[in-house]
Amino acid sequence: MSKNWTFLSHHAHVLLALSENPNLTIEELARIAGLTTRSIVNVLKDLEDGSYLVKSREGRNNHYEINLEAQLRHSTSREHTVGELISALGQIGR
Repeated sequence: MSKNWTFLSHHAHVLLALSENPNLTIEELARIAGLTTRSIVNVLKDLEDGSYLVKSREGRNNHYEINLEAQLRHSTSREHTVGELISALGQIGR
C-alpha cells in the first residue's frame, strides 16, 4: 500500500494555512505544505486565477483574503463552498 498520497490537494493545504494566517510568506507556505517555493507560487496563482484568493500588498508583504463563498470545483462537491470546507476542517473561528 502506498503512503505517498493525502486526502487534500496542495491547493486545499494552502487555503487552510492561509485561513489561519493570511500573512504567511511564500517560504512559510512552502514549509507548511511541504512544497517548493516555486510550487507555492503556482498554487497561489491558480487560486487567484480561480477567484478563490485575493492578494494585496501590505508594505513589503502579501496579505491573502480567501473568497469563502467560492464553490468547490469537483463534480462531487461543487454544491459546497470553500468556507464550508475550511469550517468543516476546523480552521475558521479558532
